[in-house]
Amino acid sequence: MKNKTLVNEYKDNSHNNNEYHSTYSANDMKIHEVKAVFNGFFNVNCYQLSHKLFNGGNSEIISREVFERGDAVVLMPYDPLLDQVVLLEQFRPGVIRSGESPWLLEFVAGMFDGQETPEEVAVREAKEEADLAINPESLIKIMTYFSSPGGMSEKIHLYAVCIDSSTLSNKKSIHGLVEEGEDILMHVMSKELALRLLKQGKINNASTIIGLQWLALNYKSLQDNSVNRS
Repeated sequence: MKNKTLVNEYKDNSHNNNEYHSTYSANDMKIHEVKAVFNGFFNVNCYQLSHKLFNGGNSEIISREVFERGDAVVLMPYDPLLDQVVLLEQFRPGVIRSGESPWLLEFVAGMFDGQETPEEVAVREAKEEADLAINPESLIKIMTYFSSPGGMSEKIHLYAVCIDSSTLSNKKSIHGLVEEGEDILMHVMSKELALRLLKQGKINNASTIIGLQWLALNYKSLQDNSVNRS
């Protein structure tokens, strides 16, 4: 027998259709128990929880496993004068199951080390992965978002930074920390090419897709600001 879906009328007492506020807050759920089910390079916890329902009352206690990989920072280096972006090619084991090539084009990215701020992570990873010296005051906050909140707790802090790509002596240099198993090939390419690869599905990871889509909407203002400062 197929599961039945209950459809009840929800009475919305708000009258402003031009705004949105979450119906409930973090205070409208209760965590009854958390058990660690796996501890490795990443962790998995099993939550026993309940929460308020849209049609009133509270849910039964439900069990949800959550992949706790920690938060991360992604940095999109963009040269507004030459209209170029820096992308990094590296191996990603999460792609293996799909049968596609696990070497992906991505932006600079890394996880938090201790009590670092997102800006400190961005500066550190830019140097480690692309040999870029970044002034933290030049970082442009794009957004924060949850990668896959149905089963993972990771939050991404996404930034852009304007660079001078003409100073990069080797446009296809190899970077990364050997002790962390990193093997990173840097690509400096035109924004037009990067967007074409995105359209062709050759750039297929979320943070790079989101960053490039933001760039497509905002590159003119970055170029105008760069011209005004020069």
